[in-house]
Amino acid sequence: MSSPDNTTTISTVEARRPLLAVNGLKVHFSVKQQLAWPWTPPATLKAVDGISFTLNAGETLGIVGESGCGKSTLARAIIGLVPACAGDVLWQGQDLTVLSHKALREIRKEIQMIFQDPLASLNPRMTVGDIIAEPLRTYYPSMPKTELKQKVGAMMARVGLLPNLINRYPHEFSGGQCQRIGIARALILKPKLVICDEPVSSLDVSIQAQVVNLLTELQQEMGLSLIFIAHDLSVVKHISDRVLVMYLGKAVEFGHSQTLFEHPAHPYTQALMSAVPVPDPHYERHKQVQLLKGELPSPIKPPSGCVFRTRCPLADDDCAHIRPQLKGSPRHSVACLKTSTDDSEL
Repeated sequence: MSSPDNTTTISTVEARRPLLAVNGLKVHFSVKQQLAWPWTPPATLKAVDGISFTLNAGETLGIVGESGCGKSTLARAIIGLVPACAGDVLWQGQDLTVLSHKALREIRKEIQMIFQDPLASLNPRMTVGDIIAEPLRTYYPSMPKTELKQKVGAMMARVGLLPNLINRYPHEFSGGQCQRIGIARALILKPKLVICDEPVSSLDVSIQAQVVNLLTELQQEMGLSLIFIAHDLSVVKHISDRVLVMYLGKAVEFGHSQTLFEHPAHPYTQALMSAVPVPDPHYERHKQVQLLKGELPSPIKPPSGCVFRTRCPLADDDCAHIRPQLKGSPRHSVACLKTSTDDSEL
């Protein structure tokens, strides 16, 4: 039997340990090259290339970047939908990348996901009640039908769906309502972490605000941790505690939301911030928008050195030979040879 002092020490360690820790995670894919000789080896697409971060209980981490930078692949690698080729994903200190399928299945009820396309993520042949109840049937097959229906009805009401719609099919709902169904399905098991993979990108602006406010309310009510992936930086600023900026599979800036939005250090982050619309006509007419030159390079053949150098206004010869790593403080760090974070601003 452990002593009270030992129990207190263990509880303190668990409280300080992050809920999720991702260390050097890499996801590479072999891609067959077109117009190549039959004996030519396949190319390697580095979708995620050495991402590291931590997430605490009750915290929201925003992940932003252009399409194709690896945001969704990172989310799928965390939950185990795509295999990682290097690095580890520690869930409450346990490495998910080495677990068996059976062990990972048990942990998945604590980590749920909300997908980008609300209608495509729902089975068109299942009723709304069956869709939301499916996780309960999977993990609690002996649950009585009356209790199952009661839990589904309560969750539908909580996400803003009338319980009398329980027998309707997904095609009978709007995009915003379908996303609420996806949220209800993700939360029915009362998980600790919900990964939101661009959950509002396909919705109208007014519906986006409703879904984001709903997620914020549910987070406070249930003590959820969120990983929120989005293109809209104004949405990320509103919901996130910390923000990770990705470019071509790499982290280029990481920090607390307010600090990063007020003092963006990386040229790529500065360009993203300058494109965010501000509800002030006078400011919008006079602000300087930093346009990025060129197209996003192929992740199959990324630039040498700094992956952003082909579009960076500050790039020089050193950037072609040295690959920068995140540097700075835990509150704000940047991967750039020409800029740095100013601790006096933090």
